[in-house]
Amino acid sequence: MSHEMIALAMFAGMMLMLVTGQRVFAAIGFVAALAGVLLWGTGGVTIPFSAVMKLMQWYPLLTLPMFIFMGYVLSESRIADDLYRMFHVWMGPIRGGLAIGTIGLMVLISAMNGLSVAGMAIGATIALPELLRRGYDKVMVTGVIQAGSSLGILVPPSVVLVVYAILAEQNIAKLFAAAMVPGMLAAGLYVAAIALYVRLKPEHGPAQPRHSSAELLAAAKEVWPIAAIFIMVFGGIYGGFFTPTEGAAVGAGSTFLSAAARGEMGLQALKRSFLSTAETTGFVFMIFLGADMLNSALALSQMPMRIAEAVSGLEVAPVAIVACILLLYIALSSVMDELAMIILTVPILFPLVIELDLYGLNLTEKAIWFGILILSVVEIGLIAPPVGLNVYVVNGLAPDVPMSETYKGVALFLAADVVRVALLLAFPVLSLWLVRLIW
Repeated sequence: MSHEMIALAMFAGMMLMLVTGQRVFAAIGFVAALAGVLLWGTGGVTIPFSAVMKLMQWYPLLTLPMFIFMGYVLSESRIADDLYRMFHVWMGPIRGGLAIGTIGLMVLISAMNGLSVAGMAIGATIALPELLRRGYDKVMVTGVIQAGSSLGILVPPSVVLVVYAILAEQNIAKLFAAAMVPGMLAAGLYVAAIALYVRLKPEHGPAQPRHSSAELLAAAKEVWPIAAIFIMVFGGIYGGFFTPTEGAAVGAGSTFLSAAARGEMGLQALKRSFLSTAETTGFVFMIFLGADMLNSALALSQMPMRIAEAVSGLEVAPVAIVACILLLYIALSSVMDELAMIILTVPILFPLVIELDLYGLNLTEKAIWFGILILSVVEIGLIAPPVGLNVYVVNGLAPDVPMSETYKGVALFLAADVVRVALLLAFPVLSLWLVRLIW
């Protein structure tokens, strides 16, 4: 059997195992190890051991557990509740204001939790009952929760963004900077979608009573520590005071101390935070182990190089090739979660994109721009019909809302996503402007 056929059989086996419900690490690692033996003989047996040694030496991986720990401390303490209370007090009097505040809450929790589905489950328990109790329409509420959680992939300190940086061997701080403008663009378009929705159906997002100046200040006072932590972490990273890994440590420690000082991080809450962080980190690291084994098998098969050579010979505009790749990601997101998708596909598609002549970008700029693009389209796949993993999760949290109505609730946000991805594809400067400014 030729190397190309072995590589194709490897991917077919992985997809079959994933579709039948096998764990991601098992699907990637087992098939990659088997392919390594077929491609390299007895030398392929060393692939898993080499992957373990490489994993143990990846210093940037230390960033992941610390950002994940920040997310779990937020969910275990009342900090997330206080954030939502601040949104209610400050934005409630605006028609649709609570929905806009929910977008911010979902983004924050999903970004630091690591997976949008997990972040949505945490954030929805806070926001869903409050929105319904205050007269917001069920269809609108489910759409807002889905859309907000999907944005967490893109907004720093997104764990998925860190994973892409490690896979593509790019600077984490640069990718965080690159995500800033697209993230603000996404949030702005979502706010515009909510404003349009409540303009057409004002009864679905009723304005809440105004609060006094004292209440506004009291609500802001409750959340200033977490705001200060974020400013300190990202200001320190971009100011050159510490690396992203050191910044993650500062953020994790500061968030824990803030929760403890408020009396909201008892022994049991701390234990749950550590255990949840260990489980999520272990899950991610095991996938990384499988991904490194996959990279080794791909290198032996020379499949990425052959694909790059074949594509470079096509009489097709490079941007059209990137657009087709983005459509592929939307299709894959119907059967895979975002983390597995990034880890499984980046080793194959990244070398192809790097070889394309795209807007005169250098290698680093192409790598950063491509990362922001694929994370943006993965978000679309999480909420788009006919599957949309986040749709099923939020439907389980709001079982009295029919699935068809849940899809209707997210339609305007999908339209906003299409506009955003088209802008990012056509104008790379949206992703690269801040990176070029700082570096």
